[in-house]
Amino acid sequence: MSTVAPYAHPFDVRRRMLRTLALSLCLFSTTAIAAESVFDVHVHLRDGETSLREYRETVSKAGLELSGIGVMWFGGPHQARQGDLQKIRAGNDRVIALAAAHPDVLPIATVHPYDGDAALAELARVAASGVKVLKIHAHTQGFDVADPRVETLVRRAGELGVAVLMDNANILPGDSEKLFNLVVRVPKTNFILAHIGGLNFRFWNILALARTADGFGFENLYFDISATVLVVADSPVEEEFLWTLRNVGLDHVLLGSDYPQIGLDATVKALDRLDLTDEEKARIRSGNAMRLFGR
Repeated sequence: MSTVAPYAHPFDVRRRMLRTLALSLCLFSTTAIAAESVFDVHVHLRDGETSLREYRETVSKAGLELSGIGVMWFGGPHQARQGDLQKIRAGNDRVIALAAAHPDVLPIATVHPYDGDAALAELARVAASGVKVLKIHAHTQGFDVADPRVETLVRRAGELGVAVLMDNANILPGDSEKLFNLVVRVPKTNFILAHIGGLNFRFWNILALARTADGFGFENLYFDISATVLVVADSPVEEEFLWTLRNVGLDHVLLGSDYPQIGLDATVKALDRLDLTDEEKARIRSGNAMRLFGR
């Protein structure tokens, strides 16, 4: 005996179609938001909670979701100078306190390498407080990357489980070359080189050749593409930049804004314009940093 399908009023059909469409749009929206999750590894917040609130407001307006924020108290004209131990300690304490109040904040401390034993003591103190990243800046702090005191400091950082973030905008002559030699000499410390050499990013293609030598895996070397990505996206050298990212290893590339000098929104938009797959962009936006910092 055959059965006749119940009559469906056109209004009911349309309602079901609209419900299905709404559900699809909801799922798409959720996926899009999740895909935009960003770990910003390079953020300067001089005024603690006030600066953090201002930063979050700019990120929220851009429709971005944060999975982590690498926060440092110094930057620009506000630097950690040699001999200014009290200021350095106080600044480090501020970012440690900020991280204690905000789980998504990764505190980034600093010292001056030329402060010798005092710098090593401060490094040990902040490491004991949970700091996992030390930032030092040869150009603004006025030290030579090739100085033995720098090697002593970064070697000790590795022993304490602290990664070292160093500027690599290639402002100083021999910047990339000196950093390469430092990473070679201290293979047990994780290094993050900010700005991936600036417009001298081509230098880092040497890693593809260096890795052919025994013992030169450079698994301890990461790059933050802050600032530089804005210049190369949609530029005549974009293909070379992508070639470099693949040679250094896409699993070792991190995203940073260098806020407040540059906004995270502009940085993410520049990354999106690069000819990378969605999966590759997701690793750079957040995945690689989450893995590196154990978050």
